[in-house]
Amino acid sequence: MLGVVAAAALTGTAPAATASPTDLSTARFSLASSITPTVLAAPPGPEKTQAETAETAASTSMQAAASVQNDIAASGLDIGQPATVDTAALQQATDRLEAASTLPETFLPALAEEVAAASASVDQRVAELRGGLDAAVAKKAEEEAAEKARQEAEAAAAKAAAEKAAAEKAASSSSSGSSGGGGSSAPFPSGGGSGDNSVAGAQATARDMLAGRGWGDDQFSCLVSLWNKESGWNYRAYNAGSGAYGIPQALPGSKMSSAGADWETNAATQISWGLGYISGRYGTPCGAWGHSQSTGWY
Repeated sequence: MLGVVAAAALTGTAPAATASPTDLSTARFSLASSITPTVLAAPPGPEKTQAETAETAASTSMQAAASVQNDIAASGLDIGQPATVDTAALQQATDRLEAASTLPETFLPALAEEVAAASASVDQRVAELRGGLDAAVAKKAEEEAAEKARQEAEAAAAKAAAEKAAAEKAASSSSSGSSGGGGSSAPFPSGGGSGDNSVAGAQATARDMLAGRGWGDDQFSCLVSLWNKESGWNYRAYNAGSGAYGIPQALPGSKMSSAGADWETNAATQISWGLGYISGRYGTPCGAWGHSQSTGWY
């Protein structure tokens, strides 16, 4: 051992690691001390998980608020309430939670609960606006369907009246031809009837026309009530506010030209058109009268 120490002192070199059992022990100690231990990160605690969940919910609520406001603006509909969602409180609560990420996790639950409460408030407002938009869309669709049905009914009534007027004209022409021109009575107006435009005469004409359609006294009673309300059976009745004209109060009055060119002066022509309109849209005078009683118009 003294020889080894002397050799080291003279030469300045370290002894071989395998020189003795003592040296081997030292070598093993040096190897172990050179290894750096690996430190594993601890999994996030429940407080951190709660904070992350709250942040995700806040982001979803913000997106839903922007989406419903954009949908309302794009629809152009009036939903009956201001189309806005106040997300300021939610944004502030979220900012505070994000800023607390460097603080101990014990601070996170209270901030996460604040964010959750603000998200719930925004979600409730979004649900209110979404419901209002859905109702406005449904109302618009219903109104469009009703208007389409009205236009189709008027077109059908006009067509039926025109066909009836043409048939009556053809029958009148045939009757005049077969008489050889010897008759002295004046021809009926284009709408048919007796030419009596008085209330009693108009109602008598209407009763005859109803019978021709297979309608009885019950329907005549409904028709009397309906046109009493509309015009008092005055063939010159004119509504200056709407422009409606005649016994059936056609709007505009010129629609009745499909039943005859004398629609302005002949109660029978007006009645013929009115019955065609009622048949096409309501089926019967009582159907029209029932609608008038419930809505104020027919």
